[in-house]
Amino acid sequence: MKPRTRSFAPTVTEAGAWAEVLVRRGLLHRAVLVPNGQWLVQYEPESPVRVLARPAEVVELAAAIQYRIRSEEPRTR
Repeated sequence: MKPRTRSFAPTVTEAGAWAEVLVRRGLLHRAVLVPNGQWLVQYEPESPVRVLARPAEVVELAAAIQYRIRSEEPRTR
């Protein structure tokens, strides 16, 4: 499957929406936007904090998580 290309960079608002969904669904423990524009994400309560420098990195993380979930699902066609 060929990845889709974007004609514009993800915004802070889009990244925030994805971060909220990932946390609400339990796929991330925490995702916090800090004043300098970076995102701090944590997979589990005791796991190390990962720093994402740009909104695009949050969207890329969401895409990677979606890909992992979809590739783990059994095919039933």
